Amino acid sequence: MTQSKVKATSEHHHDHGHNHVHSETSLKQIINRLSRIEGHIRGVKTMVSESRPCPEVLIQLAAVRGAIDRVSRLILDEHLNECVARAAQEGNIEEELQELKSALDRFLP
Repeated sequence: MTQSKVKATSEHHHDHGHNHVHSETSLKQIINRLSRIEGHIRGVKTMVSESRPCPEVLIQLAAVRGAIDRVSRLILDEHLNECVARAAQEGNIEEELQELKSALDRFLP
């Protein structure tokens, strides 16, 4: 699917082949947060290349981890509110929950 189609329809596809529709606002919020995280990671990389003190780098990495946790929560909330609810209405809740459990097994430590 092309990027313009994603923007135009707010649809995207997961590997499991289901069509998921999310609000443009939610997608923009998640993408903006990921872009900020990406910039923060570049900043940490620069800190390391400049041989900044390890405690400073660790503090920044903790901030990145917190940001990743927050965006992960947004994605999970979106999935529960939109995708799982839709699967329940469409009658394929068991499959959707199994896919979510599998993803959480890989995501959680």
